[in-house]
Amino acid sequence: MTDDQGEPSLERFHEAVEAAGNPVLTTGEIARHVDEPREEIETWLAALERERSVVSRDVSQDPTVWYPAEWTDYADRERFVVFPDRRQIVVDRPAQFTRAQLSQFARLVDTNGEQGYVYEIDDSDVWQAPYEDLDGLLGTVRDVLPQRYPALEEWIGDQWKRAHQFTLKTHEDGYVVLEAATENLMGNVARQKLDDDHLRAPISDTESWVAEEATAEVKRILYEAGYPVQDERDLDSGEPLDLDMNLELRQYQHDWVERFMETKSGVLVGPPGSGKTVAAMGIVERVGGETLILVPSRELVRQWRDELLAHTTLDESQVGEYHGGTKDVRPVTIATYQTAGMDRHRHLFDSREWGLIVYDEVQHVPSDVYRRSANLQTRHRLGLSASPVREDDLQEEIFTLIGPPIGTDWDALFDEGFVAEPTVEIRYVPWTDDDHRNEYVGSEGHERRQIAASNPAKVEETRRILREHPEQKALIFVDYLDQGRELAAALDAPFISGDTPHHERARKFEQFRDGSLDTLVVSRVGDEGIDLPDASLAIVASGLGGSRRQGTQRAGRTMRPAGRALMYVLATQGAREEEFARRQMRYLAGKGVQVRERTVEDPDDESDDPADDESAGGSGSDGEADGASGSDEGADGEDEDGAGVA
Repeated sequence: MTDDQGEPSLERFHEAVEAAGNPVLTTGEIARHVDEPREEIETWLAALERERSVVSRDVSQDPTVWYPAEWTDYADRERFVVFPDRRQIVVDRPAQFTRAQLSQFARLVDTNGEQGYVYEIDDSDVWQAPYEDLDGLLGTVRDVLPQRYPALEEWIGDQWKRAHQFTLKTHEDGYVVLEAATENLMGNVARQKLDDDHLRAPISDTESWVAEEATAEVKRILYEAGYPVQDERDLDSGEPLDLDMNLELRQYQHDWVERFMETKSGVLVGPPGSGKTVAAMGIVERVGGETLILVPSRELVRQWRDELLAHTTLDESQVGEYHGGTKDVRPVTIATYQTAGMDRHRHLFDSREWGLIVYDEVQHVPSDVYRRSANLQTRHRLGLSASPVREDDLQEEIFTLIGPPIGTDWDALFDEGFVAEPTVEIRYVPWTDDDHRNEYVGSEGHERRQIAASNPAKVEETRRILREHPEQKALIFVDYLDQGRELAAALDAPFISGDTPHHERARKFEQFRDGSLDTLVVSRVGDEGIDLPDASLAIVASGLGGSRRQGTQRAGRTMRPAGRALMYVLATQGAREEEFARRQMRYLAGKGVQVRERTVEDPDDESDDPADDESAGGSGSDGEADGASGSDEGADGEDEDGAGVA
């Protein structure tokens, strides 16, 4: 790192820049290119910066980036193509600073993972932008784009104004008031869209008394009408809760916590393995009020309880569980969505003043079963999700009821080594014989999808993949019970489904964690949240009619801060699974994950030449695939399997 006189060497930095082919690098990228420990790189870069040989920028929600001081002008000039009319921005080789700035007001919709990044801006992006005023938002737009675009700025201004037309406030007498910016908005929008169940009575030409139990519904209805509501109520802060966390947050997790504390509501969006649960515990510590944590399953109840007891000063008397098996309300209570939303239980949660409500796997909230839990409004509302995208396009409702998205560019976490970027390969598997193909052709609807999903050739292809990676711990995902049992028998591995008793699931998952089991066949119960940190190989044998989110969750079971994880997606050749596989993986490709394709021509072919692979990136929106994934949830918050579906 130093020259002959022991001074920091700028030449080594230039070598890293040349090797990367990019003048703007993160600390992790520099460490990889010069092959030195990260700690030494940080010290070396700080010395070069003191000499004014390099420049750093501490980007608000990304790692620090560095570039040579003499290249300052060049570093700010990535190649942009802006389409103002369709509000699309294409950037060639954007620096992390650029990506971080764009993420404040635009969505990354496609990338090939190397050069081209495509961003789009829609009304909800402007509504949820984390700025106190329009000048701050337009300042960022002007900083990052290469020139002024008056029409685009005018549209952004109109959307910003639209997002600040209605406000919920607390009257001095304690009830909730809806305030409109003008008399016309109150009369022609609010009082036309909302009925007597929502608005009790007018207070003035621009104010109405809101039924307290209807506040979440008022926000949802006005959002759907194109008017997001600013929530400035004096909500419960909860009974004080004194605790400390014994984990050190990463810089981007600190940023998440700070951004949440500024807004008091929001959804942490990041890839699996990025530490959203850890950041959430940091928020629990900062809020310092009694907390309700809502999760989809009992496994996650126990997982949250273990994490809180292991990494905070809370003791067992302060942490309660509330689900079909146990009903115990404590200062920190972890409950399943469905149990908490039931009429016979909900009054227990309504009557308590929670300082914070955490919605884990928040993408479930808009569903009919879970939506009732969103009526539990409190001063601090926190959602967690790797992928809030929904096939019914109701993700906007998540941000309305819970709060705006708070996240970090996936590429940045990959670049810095905080999360291991998986390699995804779609393998197109032939039919084993004409009988199975003819059975598929002669069927329709759900039966046809199940026949393709359960193609017997997938059993041998799964065996082949396991032989190719004998040292890897593997998760094999299925959507159908019969297929899961067949694979488990063929591989001599356990099958975990909704039919598996909870205590047995917990025991098998623990054996997988400690290494006494190296292969598990799992149904949809393994898709979300369950901590399987050492899985380095995932095989999706069926489930390709499911959602983009399901694909992300399954890939996410391998995304942890170590190693180069692998995910194989098996799709039957000549079936609609081929299209579904590309569609489901396209969301991951848009996040910068490398997705490859390979056709299995010959069952005896053992080759695995990466030169035969093709990119499965692509752009455009993903419609819902036939046969959406559905839910494992039963009637009382417990995850049970439907008829024949795992």
